[in-house]
Amino acid sequence: MTLSRSILAIAFVAVAQHALVQQAAAQAHAPDLEAILADPKIAKTLDDIKADDERTFAEQKRITEIPAPPFKEKVRAEYFQKRMQELGFKNASIDAEGNVIALRKGSGGGRPKLVVSAHLDTVFPEGTDVTVKERDGAIVAPGIGDDSRGLATLLSVIKVMNENGIATVGDILFVGTVGEEELGNLRGVKALFRDHTDIDGFISIDGLGVTRVVNQATGSHRYEFIFKGPGGHSFQEFGLPSATHAMGRAIAKISELQPPSDPKTTFTVGTVTGGTSVNAIAAEARMAVDMRSNSTEELLKLEARLIELVKEAVADENARWKSDKMTVEVKLIGDRPAGIVAMDSPIVQATQRAVSAVTKGPRPTFAGSSTDSNIAMSLGIPAVTIGGGGEGGNWHSRNEWYKPTNAWYGPQNALLTVLILTGLDGVTKPALAVRSAAK
Repeated sequence: MTLSRSILAIAFVAVAQHALVQQAAAQAHAPDLEAILADPKIAKTLDDIKADDERTFAEQKRITEIPAPPFKEKVRAEYFQKRMQELGFKNASIDAEGNVIALRKGSGGGRPKLVVSAHLDTVFPEGTDVTVKERDGAIVAPGIGDDSRGLATLLSVIKVMNENGIATVGDILFVGTVGEEELGNLRGVKALFRDHTDIDGFISIDGLGVTRVVNQATGSHRYEFIFKGPGGHSFQEFGLPSATHAMGRAIAKISELQPPSDPKTTFTVGTVTGGTSVNAIAAEARMAVDMRSNSTEELLKLEARLIELVKEAVADENARWKSDKMTVEVKLIGDRPAGIVAMDSPIVQATQRAVSAVTKGPRPTFAGSSTDSNIAMSLGIPAVTIGGGGEGGNWHSRNEWYKPTNAWYGPQNALLTVLILTGLDGVTKPALAVRSAAK
């Protein structure tokens, strides 16, 4: 056998072994799920979710019409707290950061503790028309799917568990988080893990399709670059360095960067502002830059090079006009860590089993994304982000749309995943392990 054939043979064996490990891990949870599904109370609860689908959809639309612009989620948070209280959680509260939190205790003395969350905020600024409208057979409104569907799904799970008296071994912390979007910088979930050191697992309900599961956290760094110069009249003071020219040089240099495609690494100059008049040499200009990668190492490499190019651009502008007056201020405005959860992790396997049971179809596909789960994954805490059910598109636009196609799959999938991980009291043990590092 040639050397190349030997290498191929070894690679084939390694791939086969990895597949067997995944299959064995998934099968290990099969008896637990079968026992859960065989319980008459669970069968009724799953049926109740489907029967409640229309009411859940109405809740989704109601939530959408409560504005929740960045850093101003209070009104929606208060409504969400009120709904939690009406569904049986008299202890539902709003923490110092603005998160809505309700604890559902299990029989295991507080462990394992699983968080099930959805985010309250939207990307849309204050004053955006969030009225729900029907158009071309779909419901259209800013935030109708992201993440009003996740919030409605979470409330649906709470409703059916409490109405049917579903008891778990582990504790469940239901949370509506703030600051997931844009410059919110995951502030809600960061505060959650700061204040609760005994969390053993984390589920974010964000997105729609239940067959797509996020088990990899795409890290991101966001910067604002503020270029400053003397400014002056475009004719009389011609010869002074320009803040907009310096910014333009920087953008040109940045646009030529070639990050790796694997691990996927990206950048964009998202916004630019500057100058005061068409006939003035700009004294100030600003640009905001987004960098992302599925690898922390590659993200840091890209960040270092991009900042270096910006400083080169400032030096070039000064050199062009034989000046030292042009400067740049570098401000980090967003930091989302990267991370990954292994395919043989109980939380990933639980999701696989639940999706297959609900859809009666293929196993889910796994992907990387930037969600509330980033923080848990970066801390080494098992986490996934799952869909709330239905279909939609035009995310982060005022024409975001949603159709409740098999929408009940979302809460059914969330319920089964939760029960596998926390254990159905008197029926199964928790698949989620208690973290030794947790206090």
